[in-house]
Amino acid sequence: MKRISRRDFLQQSFAAGLSFTALNRLPEFSLMAKAEMQFGLVTYMWGADWDLPTLIANCEKTGYTGVELRTQHAHKVEINLNAAQRAEVKKRFADSRVKCVGYGSNFEFHSTDPAAVRSNIEQSKEYIKLCSDIGATGLKVKPNDLPASVPREKTIAQIGTSLNEIGRFAGDYGQVIRVEVHGNLTQEIPNMKAIFDHVTEPNVKMNWNCNDQDLLTPGLEGNFNMVRKWLGDTVHVRELNIGDYPYQKLFDLFNSINYKGWILLEARTEPADRIAAMKEQLSVFNKMTGNA
Repeated sequence: MKRISRRDFLQQSFAAGLSFTALNRLPEFSLMAKAEMQFGLVTYMWGADWDLPTLIANCEKTGYTGVELRTQHAHKVEINLNAAQRAEVKKRFADSRVKCVGYGSNFEFHSTDPAAVRSNIEQSKEYIKLCSDIGATGLKVKPNDLPASVPREKTIAQIGTSLNEIGRFAGDYGQVIRVEVHGNLTQEIPNMKAIFDHVTEPNVKMNWNCNDQDLLTPGLEGNFNMVRKWLGDTVHVRELNIGDYPYQKLFDLFNSINYKGWILLEARTEPADRIAAMKEQLSVFNKMTGNA
């Protein structure tokens, strides 16, 4: 794949379909315009044991138009693939109705061991190359903790510095770095804001993750507004009709900023019929976003 220049890439909009105009008081959902969000699957749980042809076929069968490949799953898309195998993965997606949205890694940058941080940075770079080769658009990484043995501000700055390094590298490959709101303490939105206050690379974006901590003071809308300028083109959700998370309100918030990115289902249940369950979740999503 021919690489575009870093300058050309960074000059493109990383708003990912977001129009960050000031949020007014949200109207009732029934009065809002039809949402343009897209629905896809993270291979975690429901797609973990499907090989790549089966994964693509099942997404097509259920109407899912995008997928995030989670590392170490049965699709076997990893950095050990050679150039021909990477091209084959890219072709499989190109010949289907399913887009490879990105790759879900477990790389993290909070460790108190500098060698561990460096290892995660360098491995991230290898997966950025993989994303480029298979036609994906970004790599998911995550902070996972703020160790008590180190001043919080030091770890936050360390994570931000690491994200900037891989962000600069990813820019040369036309890739976005998607930072999942995840981990002990780091899944609290004010701490994510503190991390992103250190981020300078425009292709490093926040992946909203629908954690219970989103509802802590100042509440969902307040936390959303706190970080909305960094929100990227992917959101992880769990089953939309299970539990108490206010998905309808969240979708209204995203719709109010003209979000056109991906809502990716990261399921955590074990239904007997995953195909039927996938169809059900898409139906719920369409009703919530006015696309039914």
